[in-house]
Amino acid sequence: MPKSSADEKILSYNDVVLRQSDLTILNGPYYLNDRIIEFYFSYLSSSHPSQHILLVPPSITFWIMNCPDISSLNDFLQPLNLPSKQLIIFPVNNNDDVTAVEGGSHWSLLAFEKATNVFVHHDSYGGMNKNDAKRLYRTLVPYTGGSGSRYVECESSPQQVTGYDCGLYVLAIAKEICDWFDGNSTKNEDLWFAKVEERVTPERVSGLRVEILELITSLRGRK
Repeated sequence: MPKSSADEKILSYNDVVLRQSDLTILNGPYYLNDRIIEFYFSYLSSSHPSQHILLVPPSITFWIMNCPDISSLNDFLQPLNLPSKQLIIFPVNNNDDVTAVEGGSHWSLLAFEKATNVFVHHDSYGGMNKNDAKRLYRTLVPYTGGSGSRYVECESSPQQVTGYDCGLYVLAIAKEICDWFDGNSTKNEDLWFAKVEERVTPERVSGLRVEILELITSLRGRK
C-alpha cells in the first residue's frame, strides 16, 4: 500500500526524520509534536557544538519521567554522561501515560546549569507543568552529579498568548539559553533570565514557525 502524503519523508537530519505531516503542523496553528521539538533540539546541538551542552530529545525525557523500573535508569542514562555536562535542557510534557504515543497537552522546559547547581523550569502557561517538572527534577538529581542542587520556578518566564504555542516557547527559550551559555564566560545567579525575558516575545515566537520551515527548506537544499 502506498504511503499517504502525510507520511512522505521530507528531511532526514541527524537521527530525526521529518514528514509532510510535520510541515502541516508548522504551518499551523497547531501544537508541536515530539519530532519537531527533537529536530530543532538537534539543530541547536549542531549550532552549539560543545561537549558541555546536552539537549535531550522528548522521547528520552519522557522515559526518564515515566520509567516503571527506576533501578534500570542508571544503565539507560549512562550513555548521556550527564555528570560531565555543564548545561542540560529537557523538554517537559504532561503526558504520564506510557501507552499514549505523543500524548499530553502542554510543553515546558527544564534546564540544569551546573556552575550554579540549579534546575530552572520555564513554563509559558502559568506553571501548568510545575508538578511534572518537579518530578523530573527529583528523578534526575542522583544522575547529574548535582548533589544539593536547587529547583527554581522561573516566575519571569514569557507567557504564551495562544493555546497551542507552548512547544514554540520551549524552542525559543532553549535557543536563548544556548546562546547565553556560549556568550558568557562568567556564570552567576541571574543566569539567562533577563535574556529570555527580553528576547522571547509573542512576535518572535510566532515567527519561529516560519523560521523553522525556512530552515527545513534550506537543509533539504543541501542534500
